[in-house]
Amino acid sequence: MFLSATSLPIRVTILWIALLFISSCKSSTPDPTPVTPPVVTTVDEVRGIWLTNVASTAMDSRANIAAAMQQISANGFNVVFPVVFNAGWTLYPSQVMQREFGNLIDPRYTGRDVLAEVIAEARANGLAVIPWFEYGFAASFGNAGGHIIAKYPRWSCIGADGRIVEKNGFVWMNSLDTNVQNFMTSLIMEVVNNYQIDGIQGDDRLPAMPTEGGYDSATVARYRAETGRVAPTSNTKEAQWVQWRADKLTQYLARLRQTVKARKPDVLISMSPSPYPFGLQEYLQDYPAWMTQGLVDMIHPQLYRRDVPSYRGLVDLMVQQTPMSQRHRISPGILMRSGTYNITPADLTGIIQYNRSLNIVGEVSFFYEGLRQNNNELGTALRLGPYNRIARFPKDSLLRPIR
Repeated sequence: MFLSATSLPIRVTILWIALLFISSCKSSTPDPTPVTPPVVTTVDEVRGIWLTNVASTAMDSRANIAAAMQQISANGFNVVFPVVFNAGWTLYPSQVMQREFGNLIDPRYTGRDVLAEVIAEARANGLAVIPWFEYGFAASFGNAGGHIIAKYPRWSCIGADGRIVEKNGFVWMNSLDTNVQNFMTSLIMEVVNNYQIDGIQGDDRLPAMPTEGGYDSATVARYRAETGRVAPTSNTKEAQWVQWRADKLTQYLARLRQTVKARKPDVLISMSPSPYPFGLQEYLQDYPAWMTQGLVDMIHPQLYRRDVPSYRGLVDLMVQQTPMSQRHRISPGILMRSGTYNITPADLTGIIQYNRSLNIVGEVSFFYEGLRQNNNELGTALRLGPYNRIARFPKDSLLRPIR
């Protein structure tokens, strides 16, 4: 049929309307082959990082804490270990510290509760929180033991020369003294009782003591009574003398665990000792015994080496030292940053990949400031590499009874 020039636009308009109607009808019909959305896979891994107030501004304000938690979460981590005790003060309001030493909190943070701020911001970013008692049984860094030893000189860790023990700059309390142990337990239990946390953590100073210590009169008398020996040897590293003192620290850890678990069974006991046997020979930390006796839920030996081959040697030894039934509790400590040193992205990802080749499903990095260097270079390498899948923090499996 012949169409005039004036009728053509009308016919086209009618056709266009008809096509729209047909299309709308079709769209209401379910697609027989719907597109499947991409699957987000998850793994169970410990991806931890330490947060400290030394060489870092992360804890200087609530805003800084919020920014840190956002960055930590965005780069694939799932648990943060914030410092809560160092330089003889707490980063939370402590009635124990107020009573004993006259300050409710580290004077730098008067009017704040740094731990509460960390917990709130961490939870908002899906992170578990395990407070870290960094100084442990060290009273101070230099300063003759600071305010702790000034008030309680009898708490001093005494060497064979009769002087207070200072090692690597740290001045020590007597970790074998019952009053010192009770003081430390009281700080830990304040945190356990007053905060919603996932665990508590000690490190290379908790439980620990330099092998140079233990020569105070009370410890010597106890040693004589229990061993029948006249006195401990002046050889601070004599095997029997080392093991006797290490066993006392292991017994303290057992009591600490029992106290924490009696109050809150779901609080993890996390420890980050020096590598074995160095930790035993230098700081009386017998962590293979801790694991054999089922005293720790998580353990993060500080395998702080600056090249991958050295790290591999330590982690291989650590695996050999750990009972098969306990290996899922291992998350080695990795040195991410110290001073001007920053690990390279290749070394960091290489270490994590080596961990996975040994079926080690986690690690804890020291420390947060490493992520902030070079425009988040390390975080980007993790997010695009070994941390490219979402990881659940495996708290339930870590809480299962230790056998």
